[in-house]
Amino acid sequence: MNSPLHDTTFRGFASDNYSGVHPEVLAAIATANDGHQVAYGEDVYTERLQQVFAHHFGEGVEAFPVFNGTGANVTGLQSMLPRWGAVVSAKTAHINSDEGGAPERVGGIKLLTVAAPDGKLTPELIDEEAWGWGDEHRAQPLVVSITQTSELGTAYTVDEVRAIAEHTHSLGMKLHMDGARLSNAGASLGVPLRAFTRDAGVDVLSVGGTKNGCLGAEAIVVLNPEASEGLKYLRKLNMQLASKMRFVSAQLIALYEGDLWLRNATHANAMASRLRDALDAGIAAGELPGLGFSQQTQSNGVFATLPQGVADKLRERGFRFYDWDAARGEVRWMCGFDTSEADIDAFVAGIREKLAAA
Repeated sequence: MNSPLHDTTFRGFASDNYSGVHPEVLAAIATANDGHQVAYGEDVYTERLQQVFAHHFGEGVEAFPVFNGTGANVTGLQSMLPRWGAVVSAKTAHINSDEGGAPERVGGIKLLTVAAPDGKLTPELIDEEAWGWGDEHRAQPLVVSITQTSELGTAYTVDEVRAIAEHTHSLGMKLHMDGARLSNAGASLGVPLRAFTRDAGVDVLSVGGTKNGCLGAEAIVVLNPEASEGLKYLRKLNMQLASKMRFVSAQLIALYEGDLWLRNATHANAMASRLRDALDAGIAAGELPGLGFSQQTQSNGVFATLPQGVADKLRERGFRFYDWDAARGEVRWMCGFDTSEADIDAFVAGIREKLAAA
């Protein structure tokens, strides 16, 4: 096949997973392709990846490359819990709302969820479900899981993560972070990855790559060895052990060894800001009747509300995006590492046109 099957000019705003693979990541896969390497993680690329993550998170961490974010979350959480354990999370957390029941059905993990209007937990919200220890009739809350950035595009500050970690640990619980968009959080906060993860008290971390330029590469990073056990076996049990792991590790090396993770995430965040700023200006000028925003734009996602029917009209024109809460006209617009200024400007023009027509 010498030509693509898809329209290469198409740009979607539904997900940062719509993007392709960054050229530097593709090049890394090709470089790793020559010759033979030992299978199942006993290769030099996976060994090098340990050093890369030690650079970001400190000595003594251990990384377990996996195929996808759901696998990273389920497997990582399993390693933190006994069979009777439960996880406290926001209702909007990916583990609760977008993983098809995998934590419960595959991981055997009870999720105890609380409403978090901005997608972020607080010590007070955690306390709504962190209770009942010793009660044999209740799944025991032993882990708190936070999503960085959240499913609503908001970012936990360093102080917010530290406060959650201190409270969680004071209750005898452990702290897990779903970092599918960890790079976007780092770019938004302007601090090293370690600052809001290991140094802030996170015990086990899911590190994302796919949403930021990889083909299909994530990792579980154990920041506190005392908080996790059995990952050597759980990864295989959950069908997340890559036989040709060098190709997963090579992608993560390409992303995190230099500054590609930061360049990609900074650009994606900037495109979301460009979209938000242009629409804010239109609202202020009275040119975008009925448009509003439901969340702060702190990373690469914009959450907006539209008058009835406008979202479908935009999709009919070719702009793809998801309804977030259709009942109140809330939509999600995501930007990726390859979203261009021209993409944003064309989308803004389309929004203006359909709102005017409405």
